[in-house]
Amino acid sequence: MRITGLGTALVTPFTETGKVDEAALRRILDRQIEAKVDFLVVLGTTGEAATMTPREQAFVRKTIVEHVAGRVPLVLGVGGNCTQEVVERLGLLREELKRDYAAILSVCPYYNKPQQEGLYRHFAAIAEASVVPVILYNVPGRTGVNMLPETVLRLAAAYPHQIIGVKEASGKQEQIETIIRGTRGSEFVVLSGDDGLTVPLMMAGAHGLISVLSNALPEDTMRLVHQPTMAGQEALDGLIRALFAEGNPTGIKALLEIQGVANGNVRLPLVEASEGLKSDLRKLLEAYENSDFR
Repeated sequence: MRITGLGTALVTPFTETGKVDEAALRRILDRQIEAKVDFLVVLGTTGEAATMTPREQAFVRKTIVEHVAGRVPLVLGVGGNCTQEVVERLGLLREELKRDYAAILSVCPYYNKPQQEGLYRHFAAIAEASVVPVILYNVPGRTGVNMLPETVLRLAAAYPHQIIGVKEASGKQEQIETIIRGTRGSEFVVLSGDDGLTVPLMMAGAHGLISVLSNALPEDTMRLVHQPTMAGQEALDGLIRALFAEGNPTGIKALLEIQGVANGNVRLPLVEASEGLKSDLRKLLEAYENSDFR
C-alpha cells in the first residue's frame, strides 16, 4: 500500500515516576482515530524511542497495536547507526512486522557521518532485510548527514518495491522538490517531515506529512494536508515554531499538557518545557483557536 496523507509521529507519554503512561497513550490514540488520520508512526524520534528500553518499546508497540486494532495503518520506527544491528533487529521483529505494520521508517545513520555510498549501502541492506516496505528518513539536523536527492533516487530506482518513500526533514525545499520531480509518475511517495513546510511541499507535489503538531491538533493538521492553503499554514506557523523552540518532543508534550491530554514529562537528556514556553504556547493556542482558519 502507498503511505500518503497525514501521519502522526506519536509521542510516548510518561508518568511522574517515568513509566510509560498507558492511559494517556490510549487517549492520544483515540483522538487520532477520531480525527481519521491516515497513518500513525510508532516509536520514532517524537516517541523518544532512543531513551526507552527494549521491554518498554515492546510494551508501547503492543498497547498501540491492540488499541488501534487495524483501524489505522501503522509505521514503525526501525533505524540506527549500526547497519548490522538494524538488520538483526529486523530479523527479530519479522513476524510482528508482517502482522501489524504497513512499513518501517528508517532514519539516516547518525554520528558516523557516512558518505553517500555508505548511506546507499546501509539502506540497501535494510531494504533486503525488511519484510515490510521501507520509508527513508532524512533529518540532517539530528543525524549530521544529509542524504542527497541522487542517493534517494538511486535507492528508489534500485528497490522500487521495498523502498516506497522518504520522509524529508532537511528543510531544503529545492532538494525536496528535486526528489518529487525525479520520482513523478512512480509509486514512490515524498512526505514532508516539517510541519512548517506542509503547504509549500504539498503544493509542489508532495504526498503527505509526518507531523508532530497533529498529536495535539489532528483534525486541523488533516485539513492542512488535504486542503492545503497558505492561509492555513500561516495561521499555524507561530504555534509550530514554538513547538520546536526547546526541542522535540518537549514542545508538543507541553501543548498536550495544556490541553489536558497528557503531562509534559520527557526523559533525560531532554527536560520539561520552561514556564516561558508554556505561557507562549497557551497564548498561541488561544490565538489560533480564535482565528478564522479554526
